[in-house]
Amino acid sequence: MKLTRPFLVGLTTASLGGLVAPRLDAQQTPTIPSAAIQIAESVTPLPEELRADATVLGYVTAGKLVTLRAGKNDMICLAPDPAAKNFHSACYHKAMEPFMARGRALRAEGVKGAQVDTVRFAEVKSGRLKVPSQPSMLYQIFGGTFEAETGKVTGGSWLYITYMPFATTASTGLTSKASDKSPWLMFPGTPKAHIMFSVGM
Repeated sequence: MKLTRPFLVGLTTASLGGLVAPRLDAQQTPTIPSAAIQIAESVTPLPEELRADATVLGYVTAGKLVTLRAGKNDMICLAPDPAAKNFHSACYHKAMEPFMARGRALRAEGVKGAQVDTVRFAEVKSGRLKVPSQPSMLYQIFGGTFEAETGKVTGGSWLYITYMPFATTASTGLTSKASDKSPWLMFPGTPKAHIMFSVGM
């Protein structure tokens, strides 16, 4: 699948704002899959050698993330939100957890859109919120259908991100111009600066 600039920007804006998926209508009660299914769904974006030992956050009740499995490596995976219209699973390095968790907490408090980053950036500047000093990976799958029999997602779009807080074109040699054919730097100079990759490159 060829990822266009609007598609790329739309995906990463949602994911970096706290990994929040679109919600179903309030009147609909989501069915929460078993912990085993959620774990299997959540680790699908990861390389196979990292899946078995990743920490998994998922749901026992709608809207509240809990730890479904404590991991043994440095990756954290989020199970798809049962209330979401479309499949979305994401896994990221544990160094990003303070930043990600703060985004989720702010959204739960009612903070919306760009204001989430306004708050987080200010907290990073003040030293209250930590961001990693080393490159940190995020793996995601958007859309498609999870097949429990195979443990795979069909029809989804993969997106890979390497967080490099405060990175710039000057410090990395990467362009900040969006591309689906080569890596590029998004949000340069900010706490959530990151290199964008796509399967279609």
